[in-house]
Amino acid sequence: MTGEAVALELRPAKLPSRALAVLIDMVVAWSAYLAVTLGLLAAAGSLDDAAVAAIAVSTFVLVLVGVPIAVETLSHGRSLGKLACGLRVVRDDGGPIRFRHALVRGAVGVVEILLTFGVVACIASLVSARGRRLGDVFAGTLVVRERVPTSRTEYVPAPPPWLVGRFAELDLSAVPDGLWLAVRQYLTRMGQLDPQVGWVMAERLANDLVARTGAPAPEGVPPAAFLAAVVQERQAREARRAFGATGTPGFTAAPGYSAVPGVPGAPGAPAPAPTPFLAPPAQQAAQAPPSPQAPQAPQSSQTPQAPQAPQALSKAEHPGRPATGFVPPA
Repeated sequence: MTGEAVALELRPAKLPSRALAVLIDMVVAWSAYLAVTLGLLAAAGSLDDAAVAAIAVSTFVLVLVGVPIAVETLSHGRSLGKLACGLRVVRDDGGPIRFRHALVRGAVGVVEILLTFGVVACIASLVSARGRRLGDVFAGTLVVRERVPTSRTEYVPAPPPWLVGRFAELDLSAVPDGLWLAVRQYLTRMGQLDPQVGWVMAERLANDLVARTGAPAPEGVPPAAFLAAVVQERQAREARRAFGATGTPGFTAAPGYSAVPGVPGAPGAPAPAPTPFLAPPAQQAAQAPPSPQAPQAPQSSQTPQAPQAPQALSKAEHPGRPATGFVPPA
């Protein structure tokens, strides 16, 4: 949670990836240390033992402690090993680290990594809920994953166009984060649920949302479509709050989509799947074309014509269009 009360979704790095990054850094650092030490000892062969010991200690502190601190400070938390593993050191609030953070991490790392061969760091990382070692605890930092597989990203389906902007006046301040998370999880997985079970879950979530907002849901709107429309309204408000009244600069959201980067409709986001929600029966009947009627024989003007029963609309006559069930009589 940042100082502006913005929740950031940071994925802490696990012990295997952190250990691999440290191993890469140690191989590079020890190789540079041995090369520099051998070069200095060859150049200072005529010096006494005290001078050689001072050179050795200075080289150790400079190469194995000072250089990693400088690299993390200048790269904002990305050493060579972390860059290769897709990791980064950040502050607890998600911001970039500074020199003091890198200094504390490097100073504590001398004891828990160099002198104990990483045993203390491994134990502390296993005990910590977010995988932090002692240097992270004292420095107030966290190692997070920068590269997240895009195939695991799930998007909330867009609401039907006839519901976009309908809940602009709805008060969403009393809706807790836990309910938003439950609604989002349902919308991203409703295609995998049994239709009857999904309908019951959508009704329960819609009732909870209505109880929090204090406004009843519109009649004739499926509960899943109501949830998607309210979530879209919340995303639109967050976009206006973050990027101004027009959303992301230089980008206009398509109907039914928000201008929040990383969600369907944003630049670079994959095209969303067709919305699974159906329009209300009255609007579907108005939008669906009437099925062709067989020619009828002319009738006398004095004989009233009996009203025809609505005919079913088959999927074969209109491929690619969800069946609405009925169409208005001709």
